[in-house]
Amino acid sequence: MSTTAAERPTATADPTEVPAGDVPAPVAERAATLPVDVDTLRAFLDGRFADARQKARREFPADFFGPTDHLSTREQRDLTRRRLQRITEIGGHELGFSSAHGGGDSPGGQVAQFEMLGFTDASLMIKSGVQWGLFGGAVQALGTARHHEALLPGILRLEIRGCFGMTETGHGSDVASLGTTATYDPATQEFVVHTPDEASRKDYIGGAAEDAEMSVVFAQLITGGERRGVHAFVVPLRRDGELLPGVWAGDDGRKAGLNGLDNGRLAFDSVRVPRTALLDRYAQVAEDGTYSSPIESANSRFFTMLGALVKGRVSVSGGALSQTKVALSIALRHAENRSQFAKPGAGKDAQNGAAGREVTLLDYLSHQRRLLIPLATTYALGFGQEELLVAMDDLVGHQLRGGENEPQAQREFEAFAAGMKVASTWHATRTIQTCREACGGAGYLSENRLPQLKSDTDVFTTFEGDNTVLLQLVAKSVLTAYKMQFSELDTLGMARFATRDFVSTLSGRSPAKSFVADIVDSAPGRDSGELRERSWQLRMLRDRERHVVESLAKRARRAQGRPPAEAFEALNELQDHMLLAGRAHVDRVVAEAFTAAIARAEDPAVAALLSEVCDLHVLALLEAEKGWFLEHRRMTPVRAKALTHAVNDLCRSLRPRVGELLGGFGIPEHWLGAVIAR
Repeated sequence: MSTTAAERPTATADPTEVPAGDVPAPVAERAATLPVDVDTLRAFLDGRFADARQKARREFPADFFGPTDHLSTREQRDLTRRRLQRITEIGGHELGFSSAHGGGDSPGGQVAQFEMLGFTDASLMIKSGVQWGLFGGAVQALGTARHHEALLPGILRLEIRGCFGMTETGHGSDVASLGTTATYDPATQEFVVHTPDEASRKDYIGGAAEDAEMSVVFAQLITGGERRGVHAFVVPLRRDGELLPGVWAGDDGRKAGLNGLDNGRLAFDSVRVPRTALLDRYAQVAEDGTYSSPIESANSRFFTMLGALVKGRVSVSGGALSQTKVALSIALRHAENRSQFAKPGAGKDAQNGAAGREVTLLDYLSHQRRLLIPLATTYALGFGQEELLVAMDDLVGHQLRGGENEPQAQREFEAFAAGMKVASTWHATRTIQTCREACGGAGYLSENRLPQLKSDTDVFTTFEGDNTVLLQLVAKSVLTAYKMQFSELDTLGMARFATRDFVSTLSGRSPAKSFVADIVDSAPGRDSGELRERSWQLRMLRDRERHVVESLAKRARRAQGRPPAEAFEALNELQDHMLLAGRAHVDRVVAEAFTAAIARAEDPAVAALLSEVCDLHVLALLEAEKGWFLEHRRMTPVRAKALTHAVNDLCRSLRPRVGELLGGFGIPEHWLGAVIAR
């Protein structure tokens, strides 16, 4: 994620250049002749945290799986509560916490277990995420030793059940504008937590309706009559199941999905908590009300506090991919077993004289495109998720040991996490719907789990950050990196940059260059040799990102220096461009993560198969985005048609490998919980 636009190859780069770790392109025939050991493939996909994943496969009970949407809300919540207690006995949830308080010093291991819970009922996965990821994670990341010692052991043992009170009815993505206040009273050395109006009521909070005895509440800190911005406080909610004085809680009721999770609303009527309730890693309030912080800038302090909680986005990204893998496994198993329409020329059935053997669904090219392209993209996003998980384990692990991360590395990681969360959850929403449709009427039956997978994951695009907002965050991060490199160029560097910019613009418009490409592309035959070269694939994605970011930067510069109202309108006009920049960046990063993974594969059969899957992912992506490439003269119509031929060829080539690819997910058969997957 750290590669800036100025570092990426341009359209004029040497066409013979091959990035480090590139895999030779013509692998289709080779892959077809190299059978893959499924256990080897699974172990490779399990990555750094294979032990946590294997433990889950061994120890998760059989009754964690299967549809639950036939149950009432009360039955689902009770079942989820019992299952959560069972998790405390199995373990794995504690891995992300300090060993000094009963943890395992492995943030990545904790998220890996969360991802494995994604193969179960999603309510259990999210309930565990609320308790140990959001609530416990906030205490650990934002609190200090006194909070850790007093709270973490009970949180890990489920003796202290909590929730995460950030989102408000009137304030979702705009966290800085939260309305809840926490006013310090030096006479009693207490904070007075208050909900001033209905818009400031905490809403959609998992655990708030019934279970949570305590909440991490985000509120505007006021001391000495001065607002200091949003900070986090530990606020008790219930004792022995009864709400405490001044605390109001409501129930969000039945939802489209995740009904095993007791989402609710919270409001506070001048609730007093001690001064030590402030989670004070990044800001302190003295007994007399004096405010201090090691971070001088209020803006930097706010984003540092939010950045400390980014593990939630990493978790949601991984959980969405797990649910997607379940849906694909169900739909592809069904497609291999279900047949429809007789194949002409297959003869007659000997017993009844009917038309001959019907065609298996997965033998239809249209069905292959529906399911194998999402399967390839799931593999691609899985390798992006593994890179993200390793980066998180390193950075959060450093914080766990008392260190502070270098700001630029932290910002890059946060943008990476935001981008992966967007890509994985939107992919889940699209793919699970496609799987439902691909299974016809059977896909609409609860017994086949797809309806619940669809309804449970739909909200993943909203919580832990609305996807559209997060994609703009990614674009801003990329744009900032671009501007920083631009500002650091010396005179010679500026000249080189200007030349390169001119050449890249020319390459997008030059009739001569387009004419040469037309000659090459119109050569006889359908040879897709260059299309299968990884260097060409990555260069196309890098060039697209570079062009989009450079043009965005030029448009943004024109908005500078204008009066605030005009600047807002000018920047508002850029939002479509920003979303495109964010998507282009994530597309490139994921493709490079896949390429790097193939280079790490020591088993030749695994590397060959994965290379073909990578080809399908990238070429299908280029096919889907061919409008941009055609519009900007990066691709000719003939080449665009060749892309479609190449994607079709790859689908046909990978069709016999579906069993191996699904086996690589490592989902035990009884975990699928669908009748049509048996």
